[in-house]
Amino acid sequence: MSARILVLEDEPALADTVSYALRGEGYEVETVDNGEHAITVARARPFDVLVLDVMLPGVSGLEVCRQLRGESAVPILMLTARDSEVDRVLGLEAGADDYLTKPFSMSELLARVRAILRRRRLDAEEAHPAREVGGLRLDLERYEATVEGEPVRLTQSELKLLVFLAREPGRVYSRRQIMQHLWDSDYIGDERAADLHVSNIRRKIERDPERPERLVTVRGAGYKLNGV
Repeated sequence: MSARILVLEDEPALADTVSYALRGEGYEVETVDNGEHAITVARARPFDVLVLDVMLPGVSGLEVCRQLRGESAVPILMLTARDSEVDRVLGLEAGADDYLTKPFSMSELLARVRAILRRRRLDAEEAHPAREVGGLRLDLERYEATVEGEPVRLTQSELKLLVFLAREPGRVYSRRQIMQHLWDSDYIGDERAADLHVSNIRRKIERDPERPERLVTVRGAGYKLNGV
């Protein structure tokens, strides 16, 4: 059964190009040109990936991401403005799993989508026992996390990143290692996405995100998860 992909893009030429490329890979593709319609369609039937443009009139792609992330763990790829750090940060904060900066090549888009689908398939096939590090409890099978017994809402990528670091608390992992794990591939996209995921996670699990104690930076090397 082919994967089903919903594309939210209000530029007709780009929407046609993206949908044509995705269909050429054998995917079922549905396109919409406004955020309100995207929310309605995504709620009405299941999709394997959502590709959402950030900047739209009316209901933006960011708002679509926020609303749907509160209801579903479906992977979300955001299409952001050229070199806009703000768009990338806001997209990941809203719950997106990855971003792609305009203008982009269709080969890069297809690579991202293939990586997302592969990761989703592997996650579904594997059993993920809960892990506990200090006051942090992580359960990737149920997509649940708690800090000192209090539930926290993490995206699929954020939770998977923490479970990865929790395998060996105290071990330092590079940004590249983190992104390779998230994608289950040597293809890693933009390594800066690791920094954005870490920044978002800290706001959810740290007592003081400006002075992290659990998820800490090792200068010049990467990140590690401490048991505190």
